[in-house]
Amino acid sequence: MSNIRRVVLIVLDSVGCGDAPDAEKFGDEGSNTLVNTAHAVGGLKLPNMGRLGLGNITPIEGVPPAAAPSGIYGRLTETSAGKDTTSGHWELMGVPLATPFPTYPDGFPTDIITEFERRIGRTTLGNYPASGTVILQQLGEEHMKTGQPIVYTSADSVFQIAAHEEIIPVDELYHMCKIARELLTGPHAVGRVIARPFLGEPGNFTRTQRRKDFSLLPPQETLLDALKADGKEVMGVGKIEDIFAHRGLTQSNHTSDNMAGVDAILQFMDTGADGLIFANLVDFDMLYGHRNNARGYADALEEFDSRLPEIQKALRNGDVLILTADHGNDPTTPGTDHSRERVPILVAGPQVHRGINLGTRDSFADVTATIAEMLGVAWHGAGKRFARSIVG
Repeated sequence: MSNIRRVVLIVLDSVGCGDAPDAEKFGDEGSNTLVNTAHAVGGLKLPNMGRLGLGNITPIEGVPPAAAPSGIYGRLTETSAGKDTTSGHWELMGVPLATPFPTYPDGFPTDIITEFERRIGRTTLGNYPASGTVILQQLGEEHMKTGQPIVYTSADSVFQIAAHEEIIPVDELYHMCKIARELLTGPHAVGRVIARPFLGEPGNFTRTQRRKDFSLLPPQETLLDALKADGKEVMGVGKIEDIFAHRGLTQSNHTSDNMAGVDAILQFMDTGADGLIFANLVDFDMLYGHRNNARGYADALEEFDSRLPEIQKALRNGDVLILTADHGNDPTTPGTDHSRERVPILVAGPQVHRGINLGTRDSFADVTATIAEMLGVAWHGAGKRFARSIVG
């Protein structure tokens, strides 16, 4: 694998392809983000991912199977006990979670909230599971009158704090999140504390792009750590730095939306540095999956697909491009939370074989072992390698 110098790994956040074997345990039987979104809008136009083999993974309306795929295709099965951003990305980097992060369907315990309020010097509003946009409608006006931050959660392991930027400055909101992160340990070690700043007036609140995630540190070394220790460049795009608590990266560009993310990927590719470019494109999940907006989800997929040729054109000899996802978020189901799904994987590059079906892989961590082998870095953790199926 000495001829492979760089891997570009792009996570299309929440773009699942259904059929998780344990979906019923998560209440997600029948969820299939790609297939159901395509059906809801009368078909997807994804010619570039289609040529790589996306339609060969599962029947997708508007994306027929390619007769001779120009890439390698398959799907990955999550083994971690969860269906959120953190567990999905950690498993992609070799750290599956055997124990789920704690969730709070009835809100956080009184002692946690009381101590949090004591430390920030304010009382709070909320403390129940809710959609982020809905809770602003419910409590945003009261927050503006009282200055009390809004605390809420979801089906995921998150402690979210919403505040109007003109009532609580963003830096103060971030400080509150750091306090919550220090407080939420042990049995209450949630996967993420999330700052949710917003602007506007009652009846017309809008969340701003200054969201910030405060994640737990991974419980053991990830592939990012191994690559960095080996002297490789590890370049994060989007919220990768947040998901891994800023560990294991040598460079980062914390972009706020998909197209800025693609621009950052291309900028890192243009530097010619060897190693890993690891990107999260968040709009699918944040803007459309969580808001049950199938049309918006479809448009975002098509917009990314239109930029894919730019990324492929920038691939040099020794580059491998991997497209995958971290979980599902079917916008056609009644709920607004993540869905337990398998995820697609597409692989392309100048030296990548064509038309190989990887089938259904047993773990997201197979990506870890494969990247490690391609880049010549020792990896003794989770995952089964498939590098020699795609290159060499």
